[in-house]
Amino acid sequence: MRTFWNFNGGIKHIDAWQPNCWVQVTCPVEEDVKFLEQELGMPEYFLYDVADADERARFDMDEGWLMIILRVPHLKTVSSRSPYTTIPLGVVLKGDKIITICNQETRMMLDFINHQMRRAEGFTDSADLVFRLFLSASVWYLKYLKQVNNIIDKAKRNLDRQIDNKDLVALSRLQDSLTYFATSIRGNENLLSKLKFRLPVDELDAELIEDVNIEMQQARETTAIFISILNSTMDTYANIINNNMNKVMRLLTSLNMIIMFPTLITSMFGMNLINGMEEWKWGFPIAIVACIVSTIGSLGWFRLKKWL
Repeated sequence: MRTFWNFNGGIKHIDAWQPNCWVQVTCPVEEDVKFLEQELGMPEYFLYDVADADERARFDMDEGWLMIILRVPHLKTVSSRSPYTTIPLGVVLKGDKIITICNQETRMMLDFINHQMRRAEGFTDSADLVFRLFLSASVWYLKYLKQVNNIIDKAKRNLDRQIDNKDLVALSRLQDSLTYFATSIRGNENLLSKLKFRLPVDELDAELIEDVNIEMQQARETTAIFISILNSTMDTYANIINNNMNKVMRLLTSLNMIIMFPTLITSMFGMNLINGMEEWKWGFPIAIVACIVSTIGSLGWFRLKKWL
């Protein structure tokens, strides 16, 4: 699906392409690919690079075309293996052609367009659009990090009441998401530092770049903090699980040893051997008393050692 936006003095939807308009392509189909390659002349491999979910943040130049790939945050589903991930967003520039390509519908882009409509100022040039996309991506990293923090707090409250595999698995999935965030934010920072020397930057762009740097630094530091918190939380609950297992094993071992003494006594008296107590009337009561005394004595000893 492709959408055309005029961004002079505010962002407005238009029906067809015109010079210096923004072409937004989302989940491109065959018709969109033909339009980009045949009518606008964009290199074919740019689409393949953007379609690669593992493509790193970078830029590339080919016959006057500049392709910029930045990693943006994306929420799949909360129940998925890694609910929060990052996907590539391509920005392709050449002269009066400005194209953004994304192979998934993202909340970030919907919010970006709505915000620009409310802002009602548009973009001064293609560089302004690129840097504002960087800023929007940084803001959405922080938004999703707040949601991650809420999920961590909820899981920790549940684990404080009862250690459940479901909550532990949820925390493990968040570890994957935070790893994706940390790697992508670091890649975007490196990309931004290089683009400052590739794009025409005026005073307004310089101020915008400073804002982007601040937001990305905050997102990177926040991600690092949450990774540290999550790692320490997982280690803590792993130690708790091991401690609980040790308590159970110690209890079972103690009970086994308590049962062992009367079992040993009855086994000795139950053998087909002559021990002098076969015909004695007090033989059986003495064996019973010995079992009881050994059981009470071992039970008291284990209670004294706090094994029970």
